[in-house]
Amino acid sequence: MTNGTATTADLDVRLEKHRTELTGYCYRMLGSSFEAEDAVQDTLVRAWRSYDKFEGRSSLRSWLYRIATNVCLDMLTAGNKRARPMDLTESTPLAQAALSPRPDNTWLEPMPDARVLPTTDDPAEAAIAKESVRLAFMAALQQLPPKQRAVLILREVLAWKASEVAELLGTSVASVNSALQRARATLAERDGQGAGAVVSDPLDEEQQKLLERYVAAFEGYDMTALTALLAEDAVMTMPPFDLWLTGHQDITGFMTTLGAPCAGSRLLPVQVNGLPGFAQYKPDPEKGGFTPWAVQVLEISEGRITGFHCFLDTQRWFPLFGLPLHLEAEADQVEEGA
Repeated sequence: MTNGTATTADLDVRLEKHRTELTGYCYRMLGSSFEAEDAVQDTLVRAWRSYDKFEGRSSLRSWLYRIATNVCLDMLTAGNKRARPMDLTESTPLAQAALSPRPDNTWLEPMPDARVLPTTDDPAEAAIAKESVRLAFMAALQQLPPKQRAVLILREVLAWKASEVAELLGTSVASVNSALQRARATLAERDGQGAGAVVSDPLDEEQQKLLERYVAAFEGYDMTALTALLAEDAVMTMPPFDLWLTGHQDITGFMTTLGAPCAGSRLLPVQVNGLPGFAQYKPDPEKGGFTPWAVQVLEISEGRITGFHCFLDTQRWFPLFGLPLHLEAEADQVEEGA
């Protein structure tokens, strides 16, 4: 099953080296961490089984992307569009705040950078890759029909030529260019809907200090200090709940009422969706120490935190990030495992 040119082990190695970039592609297509990893596994299994039919007219990489695209398009036929809370409902005033969960497949899911961003020595390429997995851009992609989504990702993010995309999709260059134009127009309409995160790579000194102040304010549960770090129109979301809050007054008000059990939490840094983030552990009154509560993703712009997104399904997210499911009381730091 190796086309006479490689051993099974060689083929496994050749396929495996594409896993991270394929996971990034499938994640952008599907908006789900776990569906993306399932799609890539399906892609690699299909490639392994049919490798003896691979004639080498395109590169192995292009062939894998063709398989992955078909897998994703099949998975998207149900028409489900993953979303952020602000894509589904209006902002809720704190006085009316209620925690109403929606099913898991409603939500755009977080993803560790290490699983979707291949290593590169090109700073411009790295910056584009990070920008293309940020929550606002991912949410915008979800508004596109599946084939437009594939065209936009392949052309704008991965810098494929129109002719290469046309060959992959089995269509014409004119059709690819038309799909790209429509996709760009849809994304342009969404500009300003939470797309303003501006994060240096690596973080500049001002951003690093902002994060240090954020950790001190959150771990100390100092709402005055936290208010000074939040933009006036900052947004807080908490999937799987559809509630979202706008403005530092409502955010800090929530944290001291419904969110009061988070006082005394510990934060460990994570790299998530091309943005700075933290694994939040809150005090565990039963076992002592700290128990997982949320993966926080922070959006930053002009020296303030503009987005504060807490993903609460910790039994799913913490293992994905290689994080422990318990912190001992004396452990102030644990190295991130992902």
